[in-house]
Amino acid sequence: MLSAKDPRATDAHDTGAAPETVQAPETVQAPETTQAPETARTGAGPVSPAVAADGPLVAIAPALTLLPGAGGPGVPERADAARNRRKILDAAARIVADVGPEAVTMNQVAHASGIGVGTVYRRFGDVATLLWALLDDRERQFQEAYMSGPPPLGPGAPDDERLHAFFDALVDRVIEQRELLLAAQAAAPSATYTSGAYLAMHTHVTMLLTRLRPEAQPALLAHLLLASFSPSLMHHLTVERALSAEELKAGVDELLNLGG
Repeated sequence: MLSAKDPRATDAHDTGAAPETVQAPETVQAPETTQAPETARTGAGPVSPAVAADGPLVAIAPALTLLPGAGGPGVPERADAARNRRKILDAAARIVADVGPEAVTMNQVAHASGIGVGTVYRRFGDVATLLWALLDDRERQFQEAYMSGPPPLGPGAPDDERLHAFFDALVDRVIEQRELLLAAQAAAPSATYTSGAYLAMHTHVTMLLTRLRPEAQPALLAHLLLASFSPSLMHHLTVERALSAEELKAGVDELLNLGG
């Protein structure tokens, strides 16, 4: 449901203020002080080909960059605009969970969020951009949690605990965003491995594995472990095989423990 419209394009503020300006893609540094700090770009970036405003997601571009959460440098988002944005994104997430991304319309989101449909259109333009913003929003939250959140997912816990916590959290995230991630993967399978979101996760897992198993090939192992979270595989396991999140987490723990 992602369209040719670049989701980094500006969103007008809710009361008719000047459109938000776009920041250059951000570089996020992890607060860990041991080894080289993690850097990453996350979120959802340019897209291709066009779709109808309420049509299905069809494609994403190979490189994902950060969406601006508000205005450009030095232009903070107003409190009321931020509240409306949060209500809209949360409503969109509920609708996607209930009926899938293909069924989402701007009118549905407006009704579910309690925000006027005109405001929803001014903020996001069309369904494709809205869904891309939803993916970006959840990726931001996840990246902040594992790079600077509380332990054991964030800094401050032993590396083995952080690794297990990371994959437990990744199970939850992929299940929550399964339909959107599956549609994005089907549209552009190879884009996953060049996206800022994937590169951030790979950097993080590689760093932890380097500390835990310096004699191994941590970058390769990180790719192989992350491959377990392919949206298509997770869809097969959770929908077709009806496995629970707890069963998946237990299986990932066993996989991590195979190396001793």
